[in-house]
Amino acid sequence: MTAHILIVDGAPSASQDQLVASGGRRHGPNYGAALASQAGDGVRDIKTYVLGAADGENLPQGMALADFDGIAWTGSPLNAYHDTPEVNRQIDFARTAFESGVPCFGSCWGLQVMMVALGGKVRLNPRGAEMGVARSILLTGEGGAHPMYQGKRPVFDALCVHQDEVCELPDGAVVLAGNAVSEVQAVSLHDGPRSFWGVQYHPEYDLLQISAMFRRSAQRMVDRGLMPSLEVAHGFAADLRALHDEPTRRDIAWRYGISADIIDPDRHRVEFANWLRVEVAPRMAEKG
Repeated sequence: MTAHILIVDGAPSASQDQLVASGGRRHGPNYGAALASQAGDGVRDIKTYVLGAADGENLPQGMALADFDGIAWTGSPLNAYHDTPEVNRQIDFARTAFESGVPCFGSCWGLQVMMVALGGKVRLNPRGAEMGVARSILLTGEGGAHPMYQGKRPVFDALCVHQDEVCELPDGAVVLAGNAVSEVQAVSLHDGPRSFWGVQYHPEYDLLQISAMFRRSAQRMVDRGLMPSLEVAHGFAADLRALHDEPTRRDIAWRYGISADIIDPDRHRVEFANWLRVEVAPRMAEKG
């Protein structure tokens, strides 16, 4: 069966133009490809529609949220605590998406915007930015029992790019994972037929996408003290791209401590496989 997934692209197109120029992919198609890579029992194929929410795009006339089997929300350079039209319209849409009863999944900004929409809070992380690899993410007791993490190790690494964090949860939200940088690395919220799974990291990214982000933001990494020079920042990005192209490059993986949690796409994206199986497939069956 084919699942119809709405991908809400939370990033302004101008920022994505820079990402593409640096060798990356646009968030919407990248997210769709990552989800499709995890299709399996119950969801044999995926058809996606990308909504440019950050640019003010609305669903076309005749298309409704109820037409979809799942809603997935991308990352974004926006900040959920800023009172701007770009942010506020996504908060409103996130609330509407959750209330629709269509299963929702959010990565990074997708987690943050949904938490704010449902009554939580987001802040600039006082521990600083978490860039490249989120280390030693630990499942909570609830996380170890949650279907999102079936087949996942209790401690794992993941790709990430964020400076904000969820600091206050809405009613009913449960923390599933955290690490030393962000106590809230994963959340689930169920309210009757409504459901949301969210992660602070990026299962949809691969090393090519992270490499492009470091190329695009090399000067910013230097200014923040995360890289000593532009030369080092560009060298790091080049190494990540090389490891993406040749996953057997143990020298690069060892140099940066990049584990199979990231290199193996099925381990890195098991959250998607579980969401499709546990949340999306039953909705497809209900719709017939």
